[in-house]
Amino acid sequence: MNRYLVLLVRRPQLDPAAVPLHRQFLDELRTQGRNEMSGPFGDKSGGAYLLRAESLAEALAIAHRDPAHTSGGWDITVHEWLV
Repeated sequence: MNRYLVLLVRRPQLDPAAVPLHRQFLDELRTQGRNEMSGPFGDKSGGAYLLRAESLAEALAIAHRDPAHTSGGWDITVHEWLV
């Protein structure tokens, strides 16, 4: 599997109720062995997680299921990380 860096930047219309759903999503990915690490930025502007997936298309599909994305509260970008 490849690694993908998922960057999340908070939007002004962020609904705080989406945060626990996003954290639960990350926990589920961790249980599946797909989330290597995750965490917020120190300035509280967003966060990032390191996702394992077979392809960029799969990584995007997973990231687009994240409540951070489905709630519309964060801008999300996904980058293949060549480590």
